[in-house]
Amino acid sequence: MEKINLSEMYIDDEIRKKVIDVLDSGRYIKGEENKKFEEEFARFVGAKHAVSVNSGTAALYLAMLAANLRKGAEVVMPSHTFIATASPAIELGAAPAFADIDGESYTMDPAEAVKKVSKNTAGFVPVHLYGHPVDMDPLVEEARKKGLFIIEDCCQAHGALYKGKGVGSIGTAGCFSFFPSKNMTVAGDGGMLVTNDSEIAEKAAMLRDQGRKKTEKYVHDLLGYNFRLSEIHAAIGRLQLRHLPEWLEKRRNVAARYNKFISEKRLDGVVVPKEKDWAKCVYYVYTIRCPGRDGLVAHLNKAGIATGIYYPVPVHLQPSVTALFKPSKLEITEKYCKEILSLPMFPGLTDAQISYIADRISEFHRK
Repeated sequence: MEKINLSEMYIDDEIRKKVIDVLDSGRYIKGEENKKFEEEFARFVGAKHAVSVNSGTAALYLAMLAANLRKGAEVVMPSHTFIATASPAIELGAAPAFADIDGESYTMDPAEAVKKVSKNTAGFVPVHLYGHPVDMDPLVEEARKKGLFIIEDCCQAHGALYKGKGVGSIGTAGCFSFFPSKNMTVAGDGGMLVTNDSEIAEKAAMLRDQGRKKTEKYVHDLLGYNFRLSEIHAAIGRLQLRHLPEWLEKRRNVAARYNKFISEKRLDGVVVPKEKDWAKCVYYVYTIRCPGRDGLVAHLNKAGIATGIYYPVPVHLQPSVTALFKPSKLEITEKYCKEILSLPMFPGLTDAQISYIADRISEFHRK
């Protein structure tokens, strides 16, 4: 069988033509494509406002700035995530308070998160990891009682639902990434901040454009940044967004077939992902846990099957973080980081490919 990629990005002739149309228009920033992309994405998520930016990291940074994250504060977040969940808070002078994860969904355990709340806590940053939502209700309740913000890291969860509500629309703000491997992309770096708070939206929009309001070109009310999204990327994002609902259902079908094929092999120690009753997971990646993970990676790669590990080193043990903060002990996070393995996941994955992958996993475990 030909090599099976870990992910594949969708580009068609309509997208290619749209890129040419934007190039021919002569308008490359702050135009109609961005405006419409923001409107359409906010509607898709179920939020009142959306602010386009040039990466998911920028969205997280601006959300924390707009939420008035203060120097010396603490922010409760998982360590089982990409480092960009934590780096904006650290850059703004806050300290991450890392909470352990739920053993089934791999997302931050809300009970553990609430335990981390102190008098210095400013808010929560739950990560809807691998496309599975965090259990949000306990965090929302604690945030209301203590006056904390909730910035949802939705960078892997476009279209995921928590009790029927779109992730990103539940907390103070939600942040999305359009990196090329994501469920939808802009064929490069890009991101979106969504919120139901008009003040957060206005401040974020100013900060991403050098701290100025739309009506004032050379008046800068805030010290801001150039975090704008280009018109070309916004145009691509709009077309990708139209396909997204169909792609998400296909991803869920691929995950169901994986579960079936792998479960039929009755492999000792191999754990397939579980979806909570209240969740609609959109499977940014399909992640199993297994003994002998590194040996299995080599075996699958030799068979032409690409794999990924998200993430082998948890954030609280990253050198850049331990240089600043004493690492805490996160038992489940540290255990799972040695076992997790992501298999190929994209809408076009076929039954034959999934069966081939399951057979190779079974072959390894029979050795």
